[in-house]
Amino acid sequence: MTGKLHPKFPWRRIVMTAGLLAIANANAQIVALPSRTEKAAVDALIPWLLQEDIQLRGIPFSEVIFDATGKRVLAFNPKDETDGRVLKQISGVLDAVMEQLNMPDSVIQGIPRINEVSSHFEDLMHELLNKVPGFSCDFPKTAAGATQRSGYPDLEIIDQESHRVYYLDPKLYAVGSRDSSFRTFYFEPKVATNKVGEDAVHFIVGFEHEKPTADRHWKFTRWDLVDLSRF
Repeated sequence: MTGKLHPKFPWRRIVMTAGLLAIANANAQIVALPSRTEKAAVDALIPWLLQEDIQLRGIPFSEVIFDATGKRVLAFNPKDETDGRVLKQISGVLDAVMEQLNMPDSVIQGIPRINEVSSHFEDLMHELLNKVPGFSCDFPKTAAGATQRSGYPDLEIIDQESHRVYYLDPKLYAVGSRDSSFRTFYFEPKVATNKVGEDAVHFIVGFEHEKPTADRHWKFTRWDLVDLSRF
């Protein structure tokens, strides 16, 4: 195994900011002409949001998800029989994803920008997770029933034995930036495009890469699995 489960990881501050700003934007769209009371509330909200280091870091991700979607973020317990089995199966897939995409002739080699590499990780994870016995993996559908690749989360696993749901969202980061507060993901809670449709375990999967060579050869060195119920 070239990675591990991390109960804590520095994806917190910007995640909460993005989520709450999106909630504010969504609510603002409901009323075209706010009353004086509503305008005063907005005027008070914006400065509060900007003080992210003070207030927003204390708001759990699970509360943002529940308030926006009505769904619970379930805690992952590696000592639980089902969670432990699922962790082992996911870990094997993540090892295989790194091994395949690190190969000299893989589809990502020669791609100039790291942002253009991430979709290939999603595609291969989707393919290999669906090959795991007892797993069903798909791109989560929106509340309107449409398949949408953009937005959080990227992948949904259903363990057919327990019927538990696990959301995965892969992120790629450079060596040395693992502890940077700039590592983030975006969750925009809109009713029609909401992709969190189940009570579930939420994982960020971080893949670390070295600086690419002159010919844009990418080498990934490790992965981290982060349980977002702790954030």
